[in-house]
Amino acid sequence: MQSSSRPARKRGKHRGSAVGQGAAALIVATGLVGTAASTAHAAPLPASSAPGVSVAGSETDTPALVSGLNERTEGASAAAAARGHLAAKPGRYHIDNPGKNLEAIGTETDGAKETVRLEQKYQGVPVFGGTYLVRMEKRGGERVVTGTSGKYFTELNLDSVTPKVSEKVAIERAIAAVADQPGGLLRKDSIETAKAFTGKVNGLTVLPQGKGLLTRHVTVTGVGADGMPVKQEVYVDAEAGFPVLQYSSIKTTVGTSGTAAGTSGEAAETGEAPEVTATTTPGAVTGTGVRYNGETVELNLYQTGTKPYQMLDYSKRAADSPFQGQLIKTYDANGADAAYASGRWPSQATIGESDTAEFGQEFTDAGMVDAHWAAGKVYDYFKSNFDRAGLDGTDQFINSIVGVTANGGPFPNAFWDGQKMVYGKGGGDYRTFSADADVVGHEMSHGVIEHTANLVYVGQSGAMNEAIADYFGNAIDLETSKMSMDDPDAGLLGEDLCITAAPRDCALRDLNDGATTYDDFIGVTYGGDNGGVHLNSTIFSGALWDIREQLGTELADQIVYRALSAYMTPLDDFMAGRAAVVAAATELGATKVQLAVVKNAFAEHGIETGWEDRLGVDSDTLITDNNIAGTGVGAGGGKYAVSRTNQDGSEPYSVWLGNTNGKGQPELVSGNNGSYNVYADTDGKSVVWAEYTGSNILTKVRPVAGGITKTVNFSHNGPVGSLAVDGDLAVRTVTDYTTGTQHVGWLNLKTGASGLVDPGTPAVSTALPSVKDGKIAYAKLWMVPEGYRLGVEVFDTVAGTKTLMPMDNTKVMGIGQTAITEDGVVWIEDNDISDAGQAAVRKAGFDGSNPVTLTPEAGTGALSAYTLTASDDAVTVTDIPFATWYANETLPKLFQVSLDGTSGPKRMSCSRGEQMYAAADEGKRVLWFDGTTSHTNLVKRDRPAGRC
Repeated sequence: MQSSSRPARKRGKHRGSAVGQGAAALIVATGLVGTAASTAHAAPLPASSAPGVSVAGSETDTPALVSGLNERTEGASAAAAARGHLAAKPGRYHIDNPGKNLEAIGTETDGAKETVRLEQKYQGVPVFGGTYLVRMEKRGGERVVTGTSGKYFTELNLDSVTPKVSEKVAIERAIAAVADQPGGLLRKDSIETAKAFTGKVNGLTVLPQGKGLLTRHVTVTGVGADGMPVKQEVYVDAEAGFPVLQYSSIKTTVGTSGTAAGTSGEAAETGEAPEVTATTTPGAVTGTGVRYNGETVELNLYQTGTKPYQMLDYSKRAADSPFQGQLIKTYDANGADAAYASGRWPSQATIGESDTAEFGQEFTDAGMVDAHWAAGKVYDYFKSNFDRAGLDGTDQFINSIVGVTANGGPFPNAFWDGQKMVYGKGGGDYRTFSADADVVGHEMSHGVIEHTANLVYVGQSGAMNEAIADYFGNAIDLETSKMSMDDPDAGLLGEDLCITAAPRDCALRDLNDGATTYDDFIGVTYGGDNGGVHLNSTIFSGALWDIREQLGTELADQIVYRALSAYMTPLDDFMAGRAAVVAAATELGATKVQLAVVKNAFAEHGIETGWEDRLGVDSDTLITDNNIAGTGVGAGGGKYAVSRTNQDGSEPYSVWLGNTNGKGQPELVSGNNGSYNVYADTDGKSVVWAEYTGSNILTKVRPVAGGITKTVNFSHNGPVGSLAVDGDLAVRTVTDYTTGTQHVGWLNLKTGASGLVDPGTPAVSTALPSVKDGKIAYAKLWMVPEGYRLGVEVFDTVAGTKTLMPMDNTKVMGIGQTAITEDGVVWIEDNDISDAGQAAVRKAGFDGSNPVTLTPEAGTGALSAYTLTASDDAVTVTDIPFATWYANETLPKLFQVSLDGTSGPKRMSCSRGEQMYAAADEGKRVLWFDGTTSHTNLVKRDRPAGRC
């Protein structure tokens, strides 16, 4: 099976382990809800001070949008004038001491217009997503404010901004949260993968949840189990040390949900592009090259003595630019792996160079000609249409690396990593991903977005990030290809990437796909496509594209760019994005008819008040807006245990106990003690959970019937990756990140006896445990002279015996979640890494007898089994089909099969959103977190839905 870069590790168990991603806290008040949707509550200004449109959320008294102003302001600089205006209107903006609490982070100029971006600080600490804009015009030597917009959180009221958690602990727990994500299997390379991550603390950040949450911001980088680059932004509670939010900051053309396993390539030597210097008299020259489509194009080059012509473009920068020399630089990856090209510079990458000014066929085939030529066209588009000086607005370097691989093979994707564009090597029917100008335009537009609105790359704000990158990428492609907006293929992105496939069959997305919120919105958590940044992007981009079709290219492009650069802020959702576009159109003089066109375009795509209420599911909802996805749910004996926070996400997580049949109200069992109580499990008699404090991770247990909560001690400590309980036995998994090994520990709750199921040495790794009736099953990886071996082992704690399940341990490539039933053990087994991500589900008796395949690894009934959970009557499998990129059909879905393999697999639910963290109760009843409604809801079904 090819372990893929999939949603965060799912927890599948009946008495099985609770494997959580450890960092999926949800910022409800700001729109970063579990599946990234929020509803703004109208709070118009008093009539006496409301010169224009004003909408504010319940989390702030500061208006989100004010337009139609004509108010003089003074200041030595644009930033000073902006802050002075806000200070002069405390009754309107409710911003205390703007000079202290707002830091200028940039000023966009457009002729006489200025837009100042101000970042909110709370006692000197940046506030996540707290960005407020002031729009001004220079008139006759004076500055006049025309409007404001953004988010400033007035309800913050922290006791202290002094962290109690050390940087060392924050890094350890951030890495632990990320390392639990990459795959659902214990694999032969799992040990090396676990050691591959590093963390860097970026300072403190206040998350605007309720009265505020102080966190340490840690960036975790490395290589995932699928060989893909990992760059996760993790926010660790600075008091209790629990990772409350994490998301990927790598912005890709398509949302990858799977690639080949393993790693290759050289480690990077530096995080910056190497300097390229001339050895003889330099000269900016022009040459030619042939694009993939056969078109001969002019290339701006640089001539040096070592190699006469290099892909260095000196033609773009203005004479008075503070940066001189080459602006656009295009490098050949020379086999570098994508994993080593994100956030760093692969040592083998070299500048594209040719002995003649005519770059030959090898440069065409490598995608170098297209990448270098298109980069210049993208620069020209933003310069000529918006007078923008490069991606960052100051003409700093524009670097591209072309032809990176995935483990030495094709990498059908491209991404912007905050420093450069990276284009994947082609393979099969795909050309290198620089082959289409809209892909190049898309990636470079991510750079523009990052240096303007900086839309956070998760949920709806992330989908808008993708949508605007698509919009400008397609606009640039149409301009360079001279294609009309009336062409049926005008809305296609990446349609020219394929060698033989027709454009419509090849395209990655279609901005004319007619996607709407109520018919097409796909609810996913941050672990899946960063909350749907690609899956849901065409809802917003489709509205923008409709505007372009009806208002014409020039006006529409100006409206979208103005909305991006002067109105949008990092945490905007679809409705805020709509308001920004309407306001920009109004500012630019759109007529009533044209404004009606803009508003109708959004309405046609379902972006209107209350759209979230139209989404529905076919399951029974136990808890709505749970606000937590990464800590899972446990079930057994008719009870469930789950972590929750309050509605605005400001409280540390507490554990609640409820009835799986939905009757009665959930009961608080852990208390709100300032710690994070997570990874809860129950067998219907006891509840266990992990309590994260600033210095320790404790294990807690309490009887379901009530009584004293006890702290119990396992023999080995460390970041918890799982917890499960049955009777007097509790089990958990901890990871030693110095060696990369995982270890399953057990604890007798009655006697206090504890230990590991393995020797606790780097030679053996155990994980994915389940427990029932005194027996513990787990995946096992061990070293022999010939290499690593994989298997499933059962430890009978009463008899003191250990039994390996029947399989060829020399051929097994991966072992997934285990589950124990009344008569045997169930597990996931992968024997073939070339079968498009599929894995078998197998079962055997406790002594290894009567082995049976419940679902095969290939053929009819095969699933891409990722994790599982079981009762004594059925097994429920989380299926995540292998695919090059995300789509609804590749999201986690639940299938149920009988324990004898004669019935199934049947879909547990036909809801279209993400289904994750399944937990089996009794009979065929299963609970899970469902993302369909755009919120994270705990739901259940008592039997499968069947076919969908």
